[in-house]
Amino acid sequence: MILPIYTYGQPVLRNEAEDIDENYPNLKQTIQDMYDTLDRSEGIGLAAPQVGLPIRLVVINLDLISEDLPEYKGYIRTFINPYIEEVDDSETDVMEEGCLSLPGIHEAVRRPTRIRVTYLDEDFQPHDEWVGGYLARVMQHEFDHLDGMVFTDHLKGLRKQLIRKKLQSIAKGDFACNYKVKVKR
Repeated sequence: MILPIYTYGQPVLRNEAEDIDENYPNLKQTIQDMYDTLDRSEGIGLAAPQVGLPIRLVVINLDLISEDLPEYKGYIRTFINPYIEEVDDSETDVMEEGCLSLPGIHEAVRRPTRIRVTYLDEDFQPHDEWVGGYLARVMQHEFDHLDGMVFTDHLKGLRKQLIRKKLQSIAKGDFACNYKVKVKR
């Protein structure tokens, strides 16, 4: 089922998400619904708060960009209770980011290029790994949602001032996009 994506201004996007266990109701269906929603909205990552669920769950599908980045061919993963445990900030890069919850906004964000993450997969098997490159950026972006942050929170000074009106418009529901959304009313 395609779920509505919660847009900027929804309280669930600003709250810290809760860990879940294998007894979370309808977890397999929730994961499938998130992948269906991600596919329909043509995104590459989706965090549960973006569909109104205050839980630590993220789905990522980088297969969609594998034509440009062949190393991600077949990369479709689910992350349950993910955390960034360590950041190697010896090298950072700046890249434009956008977000399904902030339609129409794209800004350059500086992030570390290498992080250590822990998470559970769909079978609740634990993982602890260092991740680099574009995947590290996507994980940081999506995992931020689990901590009540959006990518524009990383902007500084004038850039942050320049998008304030756009964010206010999104919060009011004054925007257009080609996927189902839920705005604050």
